[in-house]
Amino acid sequence: MFDIGAIELLIIVIVAVVVIGPKDMPMAMRTAGRWIGKIRKVSAHFRSGIDAMVREAELEDMQAEWNKRNAEIMAKHPEAVRPAHDGEAPALPEPAVEGAGQVPADPQMEPVAEATEPAAPVDAQISGAEAAKPADNGADR
Repeated sequence: MFDIGAIELLIIVIVAVVVIGPKDMPMAMRTAGRWIGKIRKVSAHFRSGIDAMVREAELEDMQAEWNKRNAEIMAKHPEAVRPAHDGEAPALPEPAVEGAGQVPADPQMEPVAEATEPAAPVDAQISGAEAAKPADNGADR
């Protein structure tokens, strides 16, 4: 932003030390730092406001473009718009090809064997897990 080189900065520091004095220099630097911080906050707030306005304008343009294309599509394909029948969805047509809509059988897959025994209840599994744990008698401590 500002193109201040090392020589310019050195001249500013020397003038500041002569004018302000070395005793009051730390307080002046703190005050300058606070002002710079406030200026940065205000500029960041201003920049974020501008960015938000640009995003809103872009969204409005995108919405207008979408509405325009949607209207073009609806004009080209009016059969896609179907009125609702008493709140029910219209029935879909049946497939024209025999067997359409069915998953073809894969000859490479093996049939899954069905379970012959019912699964054990959860309580039985827990009691079996508790029985498998070694007893803690506190001798290891």
